[in-house]
Amino acid sequence: MATRTNGASRATGTPDGASPKKETSAGRLVLVSNRLPVTATLEDGHISVTPSSGGLATGLRGPHEGGESLWIGWPGPLPRLNANQTGELREHLTRLRTVPVELSQREVRGFYDGISNGVLWPLLHYTTDRIPVRSEDWTTYVRVNQRFADVVAERYRPGDLVWVHDYQLALVPQLLRERLPNASIGFFLHTPFPSSEVFSVLPWRQEMLRGLLGADLIGFHTASYLRNFAMSVSRFLGGDLQVDRITFQDHEARLGVFPMGIDAVRFAALAASDAVTRQMETILAEASGRKILVGIDRLDYTKGIPTRLLAIEKLLENNPEMHDQIRVIQVIVPSREKVDAYARLRRQIDEIVGRINSRYATASSVPIHHLYRSLDESEVAALYRAADVMVVTPLRDGMNLVAKEFVASRDDENGVLVLSEFAGAAAELGDAIRVNPHDIDAVARRIVDALTMPLPDRRVRMRSMRERVFRADVHHWLDSFVTGLKRASADRSAHPVAYSSDKETADLVARAKDAEDLTVILDYDGTLMPFYGAPADAAPDAEMLHLLQTLAARPRTSVHIVSGRTRSSLERWLGDLPIGIYAEHGFWSRPTHDAWWQPVDGISFEWKERVRPILEHFTSITPGALVEEKTASIAWHHRMSGEGGARQAKDLQILLEELLSNTPVEVIEGDMVVEIRPQGVNKGNVARAILSDAPPATTVLAIGDDATDEDLFGALPEASLTVHVGPRPSVARYRVAEVATVRSLLHQLANGAATGGR
Repeated sequence: MATRTNGASRATGTPDGASPKKETSAGRLVLVSNRLPVTATLEDGHISVTPSSGGLATGLRGPHEGGESLWIGWPGPLPRLNANQTGELREHLTRLRTVPVELSQREVRGFYDGISNGVLWPLLHYTTDRIPVRSEDWTTYVRVNQRFADVVAERYRPGDLVWVHDYQLALVPQLLRERLPNASIGFFLHTPFPSSEVFSVLPWRQEMLRGLLGADLIGFHTASYLRNFAMSVSRFLGGDLQVDRITFQDHEARLGVFPMGIDAVRFAALAASDAVTRQMETILAEASGRKILVGIDRLDYTKGIPTRLLAIEKLLENNPEMHDQIRVIQVIVPSREKVDAYARLRRQIDEIVGRINSRYATASSVPIHHLYRSLDESEVAALYRAADVMVVTPLRDGMNLVAKEFVASRDDENGVLVLSEFAGAAAELGDAIRVNPHDIDAVARRIVDALTMPLPDRRVRMRSMRERVFRADVHHWLDSFVTGLKRASADRSAHPVAYSSDKETADLVARAKDAEDLTVILDYDGTLMPFYGAPADAAPDAEMLHLLQTLAARPRTSVHIVSGRTRSSLERWLGDLPIGIYAEHGFWSRPTHDAWWQPVDGISFEWKERVRPILEHFTSITPGALVEEKTASIAWHHRMSGEGGARQAKDLQILLEELLSNTPVEVIEGDMVVEIRPQGVNKGNVARAILSDAPPATTVLAIGDDATDEDLFGALPEASLTVHVGPRPSVARYRVAEVATVRSLLHQLANGAATGGR
């Protein structure tokens, strides 16, 4: 195999050849990424295989080569191969324990250029103004994700751990879950995950979230990325959100923070080598005693190169004495040169560099030495060692391993790191000089601070960062994620959710159809309609209204909706249907279409004055939370508040239970809501009232999804057909996964012929 190096990886990721580390699980570690750690090319009629660029490929190449893993991915663009060349390629890849996923040029354009780089990359980095949306590209993205899932499923062995990487393959976890229900599947996102407001721009936001939630463990570089993801799931899908996990439909996905590291020991050894030392001495000699500032970036609009250069310009403008005292070495690694946006970015950078150099050049030097090319790893390490200040100022970056490579290189405990607060690495490297890259004046001032920092201060800061980088290296990242995935998979295996089989649900429908008289009692949210972030967004769709109309038209069938929603909402949404409606868990009742709404008598509401200010306080300290006051109850919703809302809900519930312990009210935890309601107002009492007016031998079909529906199930006759929606514990006889399944069952019942005594 050829062993030439593609130097682009040296500037954007960890070095090749990370120290081997054996994988000790019973099965293999199956790595799945858009690109293989090697790239295949055709040269002079023969296949050549060289290391791929990028942080993921370089970060995991060493552990892959030293373990028992299998790596699945695209080997890069190739022309049409003959039979001998195809065999040669497969021989190379098999020897490296890699499996190719073959993509056509059209698929690469739609999947990689169109969606991955054209839509998801800018979206995840908060640059939504750059997003062109083509539905045909999304179709290709889905098809390619399916292809990856197919290849993984073909190669899968029981006991394997499947680890899917990055946004290009966001649909693969769920596609794999459908094919391999018991597989251990992990996913790691190497970019930021944006706020839910930014993520809402994506037309296929729900599809992407569902795809990710097929994993047992979803990993992020920082806690803020995790919170943003959880918030988006809560806002756009619903589900049961807890501090470190999300239960959606029939599956629980764990969430974790796993900051990616580098092979610090190997990189430090490289930086200390004689070859690198000689290159460093050359760089220092060329600087002629000037302070050296270094920036190394891939050409990308997320890296903040123009704003960094403008900060350098501001520094020179404000500090004339530094005109001949600093040398800026800015390395830009070529990337996507055929894309117009990147070509424009390069021209912009060239113009800024030209202006600064023409304005501030001296007879002996120019301030900015601009290199537009890939460097090999020894050249990069030499720059790290020569730098007085390393400037890493991306506008957004998932982690940025360049910052960690710089720290690992400085065994002299010297040098200062100026780091963007919007890089994931800023969450770990607290002793860097952190800057807002958009504030050009402030960046200029902080670079001056870095240049003039006393040596003792530089060493204290660097020593602290080196301890962190060496402790949390790439092996720690790998081991932490794999351990977390094993734990999540073991917990799922130990506590499986037993959903009713197709045969059992078919029997349920048959028994309901055969009933002489049938009483149907249905919850609303989470049963007939999916959850939404704001309560007002869950108005019924046309399909649901038609379904209820058809169901109510069945002979000898009565239909009742029992919900925690307000009387006004239910009347507005369902008031024209020939069904019974019960609002606020039964405080308000309208048993038939022509009846008046009636409240429960003898209920006191004095407790509301004590509860209301507490809920308002929790709302003020929990962004996204809101209070919904009803006639008989008050609800505190935190569906749009993410992880913080889940924590606050626990505290709120404990506080209210203590405060109201001698008050005739109940504190109920629902799905992303804490509700306070009077005692005696619950769905169990509604069920008893409904049955008191029903034929004596009626068969009851009751369906609900949360704790309030357990009161309903418990009040019904033992022979009733009770159905729980979702994975939570329940006394119901049947269990289904989601709203779509409920609707399917009701469609079968509504449209099927009655067979029992009619």
